[in-house]
Amino acid sequence: MMEKKSTHILNASSNLLGFSLIIITSLKISKISQNTHLDEFAGIACLFFAFSCFFSFLAIRSKHEKRSNRFETIADYLFLTALFCIVLAVIIVTMKFI
Repeated sequence: MMEKKSTHILNASSNLLGFSLIIITSLKISKISQNTHLDEFAGIACLFFAFSCFFSFLAIRSKHEKRSNRFETIADYLFLTALFCIVLAVIIVTMKFI
């Protein structure tokens, strides 16, 4: 049987959700968001990280093994998608400064 990842997903997703919210806040304060797609990528990442947190929490709390595994898989894919959005945002920032 595979080790449960839900607690790790919840921890990482909630931390990166905070990081994404800081990105959006700093973009709005500095008025950079009009020129780039950074805030869109960060906003999408926020949504995916939030849903990843939600599904990983459901996986932890579920008493049914099959349902718990399904929730964990959903959380895992949402986390990966959100991570991809953050990487795109970092690439945009890097290309702007080069």
